[in-house]
Amino acid sequence: MKRILSVVAVLLFAVALAACSNQKVPAEQALKAAEEALNAGKAEAMKYVPDLVKNAEDALKAAKDTFAKGDYAGATSAATAVAAKAKDLVSASAAKKAELTKDWEELNAGMPETIAAIQSRVDALSKSKKLPKNLDKAKLESAKSDLAEVGKSWDEASKAYKEGSLADALAKGKGAKEKTAQIMSSLGMSAPPAAGAVTGRAYTGETPAGGR
Repeated sequence: MKRILSVVAVLLFAVALAACSNQKVPAEQALKAAEEALNAGKAEAMKYVPDLVKNAEDALKAAKDTFAKGDYAGATSAATAVAAKAKDLVSASAAKKAELTKDWEELNAGMPETIAAIQSRVDALSKSKKLPKNLDKAKLESAKSDLAEVGKSWDEASKAYKEGSLADALAKGKGAKEKTAQIMSSLGMSAPPAAGAVTGRAYTGETPAGGR
């Protein structure tokens, strides 16, 4: 009887071992496919949705840990979930890129014109024999200096955009826009109109007559 039980135990162990072996190869393949899928879209996704990339990488590590513990069925299931996350990364990245591109285009539609208007105003005031009320030479010189910084920041933003760093381009561009608003206020200029709002004439940024 003991011999029979011993033989049965050996057979059961052999069956279990075979089952595990049968599950190991599919699990390895699933993990490899998941990692390849993640790596395929990872570089682009890092620019726009880095938090989702980290989430997918953590999930892949967990799947590999599960495999290392011998839970091949669990590893296969986890790898399948990682592959789905990798697929979602592509769509999320594309959506974020489209959003940032739209924001940049709106910013770019007005900033060059605004900078040019401020420069024109500064040039005119520099040639004027008498400065407007609430504006002295020190403020004018400060505005010139600030405008030079804005120009530099905007150039950096434009360069970042051309290099594909949309988030960086927007951060620099928005900073430059905020600075232009401060300069315009110090020079007695009105706020620039929304992009496309001016038709038939160039925007000068000057306040209406009597508004200085």
